[in-house]
Amino acid sequence: MSRDASQDQQLLWLYSTGEHECSYLPDRRARTVFVDPRHALTATQYGTLARQGMRRSGSYVYQPNCAACQACKSLRVDAMAFRPNRSQRRCLKRNDDLRIVSRSPVFNEAHFRLYREYLQRRHPGSSMADADPERYMEFLVADWSQTRFNEIRRGETLLGVAVTDYLPDGLSAVYTFFDPEEEARSLGTWAILWQISEARAAGLAHVYLGYWIEESPRMRYKASFRPCEIHLGGRWQVLRYPSDSER
Repeated sequence: MSRDASQDQQLLWLYSTGEHECSYLPDRRARTVFVDPRHALTATQYGTLARQGMRRSGSYVYQPNCAACQACKSLRVDAMAFRPNRSQRRCLKRNDDLRIVSRSPVFNEAHFRLYREYLQRRHPGSSMADADPERYMEFLVADWSQTRFNEIRRGETLLGVAVTDYLPDGLSAVYTFFDPEEEARSLGTWAILWQISEARAAGLAHVYLGYWIEESPRMRYKASFRPCEIHLGGRWQVLRYPSDSER
């Protein structure tokens, strides 16, 4: 057995936080299960954990495990079956002058400057908005992840960056940030549409969009990329959601 194969079959220790304030639903208390951060994961192990509904933030791989709430559900898009709705088709048309330039996950001053501008406009006062280069890279990259910084460009002008993990069965949308002056372009939506197209071109089945919370306006948009599945009761289930009148 190769060394990598042996690593992939190792048992992983899981730990739980105590209860803390929920970041998304202000009236709830949250608890999180996470993989032992001392364990050096492999990309294959992380792919297995993603298929089990887990998510990473930097090298921290976690899953909500709240005692009295199951609002957070991991969501993934069926890349092969996906068809854009009317709003998404308009987004594609509005941005047909854009292109992607894929970069290695290394620090880039232009990326970092754009990241700070985005957070200061979209999330003023948050701890993330004051990130330094070290914290920025710790949030987006893990030593064991197969990550790309996909630049969104109009000609030579950098408009945004879609940070994407490449998994054995799909892509995982880690984080997207963009020029706040270009908000009318809906670049967050466009980045997801591009990642779905990229997964399909590579023969990968899914695009993982992280946790979806129906009750949170900030998270509800993820369910518009259909068909999609949520991880519920230990398995993936097609999300049955009211029909989109714009499809």
